[in-house]
Amino acid sequence: MPNILNTHQAEAWNGYEGSHWADNQARYDAVNSGFNDMLRTAAGIGPHHRVLDVGCGNGQVTRLAARRAAHATGVDLSGPMLARARASAVEEGLGNVVFEQGDAQVFPFPPHTFDVALSRFGIMFFADPVAAFSNIRSALRPGGRLAFLSMRDFGHLANVLAALGDWPASSDSGPLSLSDPAVIDRVLIGAGFTDVEAEAVEADQVWGRDVADATDFIMGWGPVKFALRDVPPSTVDELRGAVAEALTPYADADAVRLRGTARLVTATA
Repeated sequence: MPNILNTHQAEAWNGYEGSHWADNQARYDAVNSGFNDMLRTAAGIGPHHRVLDVGCGNGQVTRLAARRAAHATGVDLSGPMLARARASAVEEGLGNVVFEQGDAQVFPFPPHTFDVALSRFGIMFFADPVAAFSNIRSALRPGGRLAFLSMRDFGHLANVLAALGDWPASSDSGPLSLSDPAVIDRVLIGAGFTDVEAEAVEADQVWGRDVADATDFIMGWGPVKFALRDVPPSTVDELRGAVAEALTPYADADAVRLRGTARLVTATA
């Protein structure tokens, strides 16, 4: 596999984790698409722009960018998710978008090529974030714009995960690695960006059509499967019931909606 430094993440996103996201493309987009409009506004994509989507996954944000821009490129570690992204671009008739497999920390981007770099929750997992953002900055033209969403905390999902017991602490390269504005500022300034701003934002996240559906989805989510890998089946069944109970307050007539929280970050190359 070319252009990979972060081998631990590459193994996850080319194994069960990536396959689950690819197989459940519409469901994960339902979880995260409530943040799309705010990210698009922050990115300020224009019709002549070339856009880079970092950690593009199944490519929804890349494809949305392509509809507004001259060209969009999505980069991700996950082969299964990139296959879904490419297929969706063909289905949608988009000819101005490409998807590349690689680690954005070391990917050989053509220098000063892109006007905008963005990411929706795909930018928190770098082994060396300063090096990664330095590489992304080198891909932007001088004055180019960076806009991304990173997790602020687990939002309402924390109440559901609590039903599973002690949740693993976040690592420096985990989903909450860019939750602290001071860390965001240090990383981006260290990578050569200026005008760094990090705004706290929230959006509804749809996790299923009803409690049973949302419970099945969350119990199949990669981090949950990994955390329960050594747990006896009888205990897993008990935990499934606890998750369903925790989800019940968030169910309405047509969906289970949890409130998600994020940092909306912008900076200038």
